Amino acid sequence: MSPILLKLTFVPGLQEVVLAEIAQYPNVRVFETHTEKIYLDATSSLSDVGALRSVLNVYAIRRGDRLNPSEISDHKSILGDLVDTALKNDTFRTYHLSCAGSQSDEIRKIHHFITTRYKLVLAEEADMEMYIGKSLGVWEVGVRLTARPLSVRDYRVANIKGGLNPTTAYAMNTFCRLDSAKSYLNIFSGSGTLLVEAGITNSELKLVGFDTNGTSIALAVKNVKKAGLLKSVTFHNADIATRPALGKFDAIASDLPFGMQVSKGEDLRALYAHFVEYSESVLKAKGVLVVYTSEHALLESLLAQSKFKIVKTLDLTVPTSGANNLHPKIVVCVFK
Repeated sequence: MSPILLKLTFVPGLQEVVLAEIAQYPNVRVFETHTEKIYLDATSSLSDVGALRSVLNVYAIRRGDRLNPSEISDHKSILGDLVDTALKNDTFRTYHLSCAGSQSDEIRKIHHFITTRYKLVLAEEADMEMYIGKSLGVWEVGVRLTARPLSVRDYRVANIKGGLNPTTAYAMNTFCRLDSAKSYLNIFSGSGTLLVEAGITNSELKLVGFDTNGTSIALAVKNVKKAGLLKSVTFHNADIATRPALGKFDAIASDLPFGMQVSKGEDLRALYAHFVEYSESVLKAKGVLVVYTSEHALLESLLAQSKFKIVKTLDLTVPTSGANNLHPKIVVCVFK
């Protein structure tokens, strides 16, 4: 029987961030890397894997040419061993199985096995996610090891539609040199995800955020409070066009408005120009500016005329509820 491996999934484009985070944990051992997933040796520390902040999900999996639904129906221990691994790691009450041929006899037998042996209840929105399908041309069967995705943070008690994924916020902050920074500004602070992820990384940081939307600020305060960072973060209701006087900062991070986030009739070029000019005025020498946006062509054209130099870009792919994915970039800048 093929060995059990662990599989990490992440936002496509963040592989280097995930590998850099894994390198901080000597008991997490990489088996194989791909653009959208990383396989780990099963001897990796599950507690360390569960602490990864750049990862969306972690699964216990088996791979093999014969691991199709018929084979698993005949040899249910293939799936059972993975379920047992998950049950040792977290508490589950419901399950969902993703697999083609959901009405086939083989799949019905698998469902019967799961419900009778483990007393789990079949549900669309389930604690335990499992799947059978082909990945990289090979059959793969997997069970998620956590009742919630790793990307679901406990501090996220208030959300904004289209808000930044916490794993992407973590990734942005890895380029902000937070280990040596003393001050951090989040422009267009939204629900506060960047601020919280920064505060978790460096509890000594002076954290400042501002937004023009008072409702968003109120939601961000709830998240910051839940994270235990309320005394570390200062929020301002301010318009960037007014160039609010908030001091100088070692790092600036921003999820710039784009798409549905932009108000009807708003001049996006003017907004981005204000952002670049303001960032120039409040970033300290040797400071870092890190930006996330789908309007990267516009941003890069304005940065080319500024005092900033782009030192790195990461091209991401973000699934949406529609037919087309978003293709934003993380853009990392320093003064020229």
